[in-house]
Amino acid sequence: MRKSWFWVLLLGFVATLVATPTPRMERTRVADGFDYPVGKPNAEGYYMARGFLPYHPGEDWNSVEGGNKDLGAPVYSVANGLVVFARDAKRGWGNVVIVRHTYISQGRLQSVDSFYAHMQRVTVREGQQVLKGSLVGTIGTNRGMYTAHLHFEMRKNLAIGINRSAFRNDMTNYFRPSVFIDANRNLPGAGRQSMVAVNTFTLPNSMFDPPVDESRGVVSSKMTNSKPSLRKTPQTTRGGASTFRVNRFEDLGAF
Repeated sequence: MRKSWFWVLLLGFVATLVATPTPRMERTRVADGFDYPVGKPNAEGYYMARGFLPYHPGEDWNSVEGGNKDLGAPVYSVANGLVVFARDAKRGWGNVVIVRHTYISQGRLQSVDSFYAHMQRVTVREGQQVLKGSLVGTIGTNRGMYTAHLHFEMRKNLAIGINRSAFRNDMTNYFRPSVFIDANRNLPGAGRQSMVAVNTFTLPNSMFDPPVDESRGVVSSKMTNSKPSLRKTPQTTRGGASTFRVNRFEDLGAF
C-alpha cells in the first residue's frame, strides 16, 4: 500500500512539473515610453467603443468612420518589447499577439504585457524583438464574430497569457490601458537593454495553431448574418470632441 501511494504522489509531482512552465530569461530593449496601438502615436482617428469593465478588462478601439472601415488597419506595438505569443487562439479571441515590455518606473525596472486580439493578420513571430510603433498585425473581426475592432489589454500579471478566466478581472492583474499609456508616454531608459522572464504562462489548450490570414477570405457565416446594433451613444474621440457613434458591443459576452 505504501508503495502505491509513493507512485501516486510521484506521478502527481511529475504532472505538476510538466504543467508549470519554467520561466527563462531573455534580453530585450527597455521601453522609453508607451503610445497607443492604433492611429499612432495618439489614436488619431479612433475612439474607445468599450472601456475597462469588470467583465471586460481591456479596451475596444474602433475607427471613427464606423462599421468595418477599420478592417485591415494597422495595429502597432505600444512600446519596445519581446513577442511572447503570436497564434490563433480561436474561441472568442482569434489571432492574438502578446508583447512583453520592461520599463523603468519610480526608479525600478518593471514588466508588463500588452495584449492585442481579434486581428485579421499577424505580422510578428514569437521571440521577435519589436520597437515602439512596429507593426504587429491588422484589425480584424475574429472570423466575423464581431464588427472590426481591436481588443487591447495591459496586464500586470505575466502569468495570464491566454487563460484569462483563471484570473480576477481587476486592478491586481490589469492596468486600465489608456490610463497606463497616458501616465507613461515618456520614460527613462532609452537605449538600454534588460533581461525579462518569458515562458511565464501555461496554455489551456496545448496546441494553438499558427496565426491565420483572414484577409485571404477566411469568413464565417456569422459575418454574413451579423446585424450591428443601431443604438447610438455619445463617444469621445482622442481629440476630445464628443460625437455620436453606433455602439456595436452590447453583448456582454463579447471580448
